[in-house]
Amino acid sequence: MTITTGADVADPALVGHKFARLHRMRAAGFPVPDLVTVPATAFDAAWQDVQDSGGAAGDSGGDPEDPQRWARAAAALRAAPVPDGILAEVRDRFGPDALFAVRACAVASTVDGDDGEDGADPFAGMSDSFLYVPADRVADRIAACWASAFTARAVAYRRHRGLDPARTRIAVGVQLMVPGTRSFVAFTRDPRDGARRTVIAAAHGIGEGVVQEKADVDHFHVTGTTVTADLVRKERMVGPPDATGELALLPVPADLADAPVLDDRTARAVAALAARAEAFFGGPQDVEGTITADGTMHLVQARPMVMPAGPPVYWANHNITESYPGVSGALTFSQAQEFYRRAFGDLYHRMGVPARTVEANRHHLEQLVAHLDGRVYYRLGAWHALHGQMPVFDLVRDVWQDGMGVAGEARPAVTRPRWRAWLALPGTLLRATRHPRRAREFLRWWDGVMADAGDLSGRSPHQLVAAYRELWAAMSVRWGVTLTNSIYGLLAVKALMRLLDRWAGGAKGLLTGLLTGGPANRSLRSVRAAVALAELVAADPDLRAAVESGERPREVWRAISTGGHGTPLAEAAADYLRRYGDRALHDLKLEQPTPRQQPWTLLEVLRPYISQHRTVEGLIQAEERATRQAAEELAARCPGRLRRTVLRTLARYVRYTARVREDTRFCRTQLYGLSRDILWRLGADLHATGHLDDPLDIRDLTVAEVLGAYDGTLPCAALRDLAAARRRARLLAEARPGRPGLLRTPATGPLADVLPGAVEVTAAPAAGDTGVLTGLGSAPGVVRAPARLVLDPSVPPETCRDAILVARETDPGWLFLMMAAKGLVVERGTLLSHTAITGRLLGVPTVVAVPGATGRIPDGALIELDGTAGTVRIIAEAS
Repeated sequence: MTITTGADVADPALVGHKFARLHRMRAAGFPVPDLVTVPATAFDAAWQDVQDSGGAAGDSGGDPEDPQRWARAAAALRAAPVPDGILAEVRDRFGPDALFAVRACAVASTVDGDDGEDGADPFAGMSDSFLYVPADRVADRIAACWASAFTARAVAYRRHRGLDPARTRIAVGVQLMVPGTRSFVAFTRDPRDGARRTVIAAAHGIGEGVVQEKADVDHFHVTGTTVTADLVRKERMVGPPDATGELALLPVPADLADAPVLDDRTARAVAALAARAEAFFGGPQDVEGTITADGTMHLVQARPMVMPAGPPVYWANHNITESYPGVSGALTFSQAQEFYRRAFGDLYHRMGVPARTVEANRHHLEQLVAHLDGRVYYRLGAWHALHGQMPVFDLVRDVWQDGMGVAGEARPAVTRPRWRAWLALPGTLLRATRHPRRAREFLRWWDGVMADAGDLSGRSPHQLVAAYRELWAAMSVRWGVTLTNSIYGLLAVKALMRLLDRWAGGAKGLLTGLLTGGPANRSLRSVRAAVALAELVAADPDLRAAVESGERPREVWRAISTGGHGTPLAEAAADYLRRYGDRALHDLKLEQPTPRQQPWTLLEVLRPYISQHRTVEGLIQAEERATRQAAEELAARCPGRLRRTVLRTLARYVRYTARVREDTRFCRTQLYGLSRDILWRLGADLHATGHLDDPLDIRDLTVAEVLGAYDGTLPCAALRDLAAARRRARLLAEARPGRPGLLRTPATGPLADVLPGAVEVTAAPAAGDTGVLTGLGSAPGVVRAPARLVLDPSVPPETCRDAILVARETDPGWLFLMMAAKGLVVERGTLLSHTAITGRLLGVPTVVAVPGATGRIPDGALIELDGTAGTVRIIAEAS
C-alpha cells in the first residue's frame, strides 16, 4: 500500500475533493505546501481487517443504533497498523525532522455520493485534524484520522443525512507544516449576500484561531483596489501546541494589539490569490491560508463557497415617510406604487437610458415601494438597480444615499469605473440646458389639466373611471421632468459646494444663504395665501374670536363662505380652496380628507397665523433680509468678481431647481387630490349600490380593485369581504409600534415569514458625550428655545409656537407647523429637501439630516440650533 502518485493524486474517488483540489492547485503553481495523500483504499483495507478480526460488528450483525458498536469500531481503527510503505514514502520525501499537518477527508462512495464538488465538503469538521505532528507520530495520527470516521458526532451526522455509517471512507493528507505568524480565511464573494467583494477574516497566529473563532479577528472587505476594514483590539491568538499537546492560546504582543493584521497591500494580495482560485475552479471559493514571518503567503485549503439563498433585501423609509407617515391603507399604497412605476419609468427614458435596458429592468419599477406591516418602504435594491442605469448617477450617489437614509451595510459597493460617470456628464449637462423650457411646458400642461378637470359632481361612475385612467396615462409620459430636476439639482449642489470650499473657505452658512431668494414657489404661495386669508379674518374682531376659540368650525365656515363676513373674505376663501384646497397634512394619503372635502378644516390652519400676527409682508421681508446677508458674506469671503459671478450663477441654478422641485411637488399634491376626488366618488357609488358598508371602505381596496369594479378588470367581486379583511389587518398594524427606518431581511421565503425577524441597519451615532448633534445646516441663523417633538403632525400648530420643531421628516402639509416654530430640526433630508427649502423661504433656522434627533432630544428640552454650522446643542434636559 502506497501513497497516491501521478494522476491518482487528483482523483477524488481516491483522495476526496479536498486533497484533489490541493494537488491540482499545487500542480498549477499555487503556493500550496507540499503534501502526500493516503488514499481511501488504505482506509478500506484497515476497516475490512477490523471487521474480519471481529474488532467491530459488520454489516450483518450488531445494532446500528448502539453507540458502543461505533465506539468499538473507532478503537479498533485507532490501533490498526499503517502500512510501512506509506510511512517510508513520507520519511523519504520530507526527512525525519519535518513537522506535518495531518488531516482527514471523507471520500464519496459509489453508494452514498457524499463529498460533492458543487459545495463545501459535507463532512467538514466531522473528521479529526492534527497540527505540528512530528515524523515519528505520523502513523499514530493517520490511524486517529481513520478512527474519527466513527466518532459519535460523525455517526450521528451520517445518520441524519440518511447515510450508512458503515460505508464511510476516509483519505488522509500529510502536508508539510508551515510556521505561519498570521492566518486568514477569504471568501471570494460576500458570504452574507453573495455580492462581488472579497471578505477576509485574519488573525495573528495559526489558522485554527480564525476557523475555530478562538483568536481576535480583523475583517477586511476588498472591492477592486479599495480596502475597508473592521478592526478589533487583539488580545488572543492561537500558536503551536503547549506541553500537553493542545494548541496554545497566547497573548498578542502589545505592539500588534491595535494594528491591523493585514495592511492594504497584503489584503489586496490575499484577495488576488482568492480570485485566482475562483477563476481556476470556475466558481466562488472559500480559501484558507497562512503568512510566514518573511511575508510569504501559503494556501492550505480551498473549497467551493456555500452561497446564500440570495442577497439580503434592504428596506428604507427615511425619505418616504414625509409623504406616507404611519400606516397606509391599500388604496394609498397602490396609488403610490402606480406613481413611482410611471414617473420613474419616464425619468430613465428622459435621462437617456436605452429603452431595451429600461424594459429589462421593468420588474424593478414594480418593486420601488413596498407595504411592510402597513407602512410604505422603499426596496433599496430596486432603486440601486434602476438608478444605476444612469451612469451620471455615480457622481451624486453619496448625496442621494444620504437623503434616502441609506447607511452602513445597506450602501452597495460600486464596482464600475468612475470614468463612465464623467463620460456621461456632457450629455447630462446638455439635457440640463433644455430643462427650464421643459419644466415650463410641464407646468403649463398641468395647469391646463387642473383647469379642464372642473367640477366632477356631474360625471357618471364610468366617466370618472375613464377620467382617472386618462389622467394617469398622460402623467406617465410627462412626470419624469419633475424627477430629472432632482438629478440636475444634485449635480449643481455638489459643484457649488466644491467651489465654495475652494474659493470661499467652505463656509456652511454661505451655502444655505446663497440658496435663499428668488421668485416664490407654489408651496410658498399657498402659505402666503393662507396668511393673507388670516389677515382678513383678523380684521374682523368677532370672526377672529370665533376662529381662535375653535368652537363650531362648520358653522363659522358656513358664515364665511356664504358672505356673512363680507364678500371679499368669501371670495378669498373660495379662491384659496380652488387653488390650494388639496394641500393638507398627509395630502398624499388618499384615506385622509383635505380642505377640498372638508373646507372647515382650513380654520385650524389659520388659527396660529392669527394669534402670531403673521403678515405676508413680514414673510417677504425675512426672506429679503437673509438674501442680503448672504450677498454681503459672499463679497467678504470671495473678493474675486469673476469667481463671485460663477458662484452666483450656480447658486441661481440651484435655487431654480429647488423652486421647480417645490412647484412640481405641489402638482403632485393636486394629482393626488384629483385622484382622491374621483376615488371617493366611486366609493360613494359602491356604497350606494350595496357593494361596500361605508363609502370610505375604499381605503382598504387597491385602486385597481375600485376601477375594476366598473370596467371588468376585477377578478373578485366580493369587495365588502376584501375590504373587511384588509381593515382588520390595518387596525392591527396601527396598534403595533413602527419599525426602524432602515431594515434588512433575508431573501428566503415569503416576506410575511421573514419580516418579524427583520434586522435594523444602523449608522454611526449622531452625538457623543458633548450633547451636540450634527447635521446639515440648511437655513442660517441661531435660535435657542424648547424642543417640540412631533412624531405625528396632527397636532395644533399653536403647540409649536416659540419652540424648535423636532421631527423625523416633514412634508408640505407641515408648513403650518413650521411657520409657527422658531427653528426646525429633522432626522432626514438634503439641501434640496422640502424642509431645507421651506426653512430658507420662511427665514427659520433649519438643520436637516440629524441622525437620531427624535430619540436624542427630549420633548421640552432647552436646545440651541445653529442653522449655519449645522449643529444642535442640548442645553438642559426637560424638567
